[in-house]
Amino acid sequence: MNLTQAPVLETPRLILRGPEPRDIDPTIAFLLDRERSEGFGSSPNRGEAWRWFALNVGHWHIHGYGYFTIEMKDTGETAGIAGIWNPEGWPEPELGWALFEGFEGRGIAYEAAHRARRYAYEDLGFDTLTSNIVPGNTRSIALAERLGAWFEREYDNIHMGHDLLYRHPGPEAGEGRDDDGSVEAYA
Repeated sequence: MNLTQAPVLETPRLILRGPEPRDIDPTIAFLLDRERSEGFGSSPNRGEAWRWFALNVGHWHIHGYGYFTIEMKDTGETAGIAGIWNPEGWPEPELGWALFEGFEGRGIAYEAAHRARRYAYEDLGFDTLTSNIVPGNTRSIALAERLGAWFEREYDNIHMGHDLLYRHPGPEAGEGRDDDGSVEAYA
């Protein structure tokens, strides 16, 4: 059951789709794992985590974009979320990503974030994006830089506190597509 008007996007290994009821429990499990979701906005209890899931559904309805669920094509497993986030108080639209337990180290976040950024540029008409990263989140910083983003400034995020803002190259920079249309090689 679709909860949003989100399109379905594909990459060689992934399906990016809107949130569905079957994504509630994996998303809640991620948000309740304080260590895993600390840089993303961990939740202190199941009710708050459920509210975050509902917030993402509402974000899609208000803005016409939000976090996609990352689904593995080969298994149908929910691997995480990636997409464009811009709630009240954000400095500007952000390209964000988070992987659920067991899905790191396979290039999934890169593949999903790259496809979500292309969607923002080609389908939504965005001309820039940022990634807001909490200091010390070296994995997200490395991924942002791998995506071509550069550190622009520090700022105080109304929800997360002190944040680092990384600026992504605009659509004029191209998206690193191979001749066959697939995303460049994954790590």
